[in-house]
Amino acid sequence: QVQLVESGGGRVQAGGSLRLSCAASRRTFGMNAMGWFRQAPGKEREFVAVITWSGGSTFADSVKGRFTISRDNAKNTMYLQMNSLKPEDTAAYYCAASTSGHYPRHVYEYDNWGQGTQVTVSS
Repeated sequence: QVQLVESGGGRVQAGGSLRLSCAASRRTFGMNAMGWFRQAPGKEREFVAVITWSGGSTFADSVKGRFTISRDNAKNTMYLQMNSLKPEDTAAYYCAASTSGHYPRHVYEYDNWGQGTQVTVSS
């Protein structure tokens, strides 16, 4: 099983930027998509963004235009660039891998998860 490790979280003022990284222990064979989810205390884990094997991507409406997702296959690493951050972006961010190739947006469609990295946006 592929191990996923997130990094890059921290505290930032509203309007600032942060880049999260998700490093895989090895090439994600059998995993057709990798995505980012986030979860705030007392709330359900929600979809943020996903990138497929072909490089296509989709985003949640709440982050569209502010976040970008990318990956470096040679480094087995995925990134989430977060710009124009808002206090409502505050959450634990999780990296995940899915066998689905049709832009999975739901938690149940993912098989492997990282430990999460905290992002806190102050006003």
